[in-house]
Amino acid sequence: MMRSHFLSIPLIIFSAIFLSRGCTQAATREIGNRQADQSPADKLTDYGYKHIVMPPLPNLPAKDWFNVSPDSGLNLKGKVVLIDFWDYTCVNCIRTLPYIEEWYKRYRKDGLVIIGVHSPEFSFARKRANVARAIEKFGITYPVVLDNKYEIWDRFGNQYWPSKYLFDKNGILRYLHFGEGNYGNFEASIQKLLKEINPDVALPPLMAPIRPTDAPGAVCYRTTPETYLGYERGRIGNKMGYKKDTSATYTLPYKMEKDRFYLQGKWDATLQYVKYAGTAGAGKILIDYIAAQANLVLNPDIQGALAAGTANSTSTDRGGRLYVYQDGKPVPPENRGRDIKVGKDGRTYVEVTQPRMYYLINNKEYGRHILALEPSSDSFAAYAFTFGTACEEPGMSK
Repeated sequence: MMRSHFLSIPLIIFSAIFLSRGCTQAATREIGNRQADQSPADKLTDYGYKHIVMPPLPNLPAKDWFNVSPDSGLNLKGKVVLIDFWDYTCVNCIRTLPYIEEWYKRYRKDGLVIIGVHSPEFSFARKRANVARAIEKFGITYPVVLDNKYEIWDRFGNQYWPSKYLFDKNGILRYLHFGEGNYGNFEASIQKLLKEINPDVALPPLMAPIRPTDAPGAVCYRTTPETYLGYERGRIGNKMGYKKDTSATYTLPYKMEKDRFYLQGKWDATLQYVKYAGTAGAGKILIDYIAAQANLVLNPDIQGALAAGTANSTSTDRGGRLYVYQDGKPVPPENRGRDIKVGKDGRTYVEVTQPRMYYLINNKEYGRHILALEPSSDSFAAYAFTFGTACEEPGMSK
């Protein structure tokens, strides 16, 4: 069993139960045995009869925590406890955060404790400064703990980002959910367990869906799966395959396969990422994808990756421009992701300045396109593509 992102975008043939990253590719790190099965998504499930007790949290130092006073600590006794496993580069984790933050604001006074467990997917996400920047950006006010050695992950037997575990006042697991979606059921579960603490507690109506894709009964379209670029989990389309941990020149085939990525020019292929090793303007990453949105995890800190033992590089620069083209042209204004900029020459690009997920494409319509990325330097690395879908409202057909 392995760590993986959970399939979260409901397919066109299913009603919207999970809203997520659109991928099930798994990391290679083995984990402990699972403690519970996935909960049915169409009803509130009570796990009390299984007597699955919350595993004790490891005694981690105060420097590994955010939003917790070292003097006060965390009091979990008699509380409803929500444990959320996440990673700040994970798009479906990012999409769940507004719900979790709102639940914390709504219910902490009534006995809800939320702990965000940040278990990193990539080596750069182990750095406290990077996680701190993400916590501030996303407006997270509940306690978050760094799980860089996967101690908490393994104690829970967890497998997915994101995963939410809900425990009652006695520390018994009562509800869990993997991936996005099912927010109404999860909030109803929180309210049910809070009423077990205080039957007379006054609770608000359940949150309305934040996005159309979150509405019960919404129908969404299949996207290209999350696509990793490093050889640990990647599936490169070039016929020569990966030349691992060395610089090599990659050539494109006569025809590209759909939903596979390709390299053109001179690149370094490492365990977690690929990094350009040629001259400016002579290399590309290409993918023939189907989706509405396209994103890419990028890291300008190559020396940081070196320190983590994941690369061989002599670059001392940080960051630079990654030019972005869709269907052979600069991205038009109506289809630009929030991180896209446009130069005086009309070319569209992202400025890689921080290790995070960058929003590249936000198409008006769901469809198939060829995305081409041209690096301007060898001073940043590309880790994984993620994709977003389009959905129909309940009861409507496209």
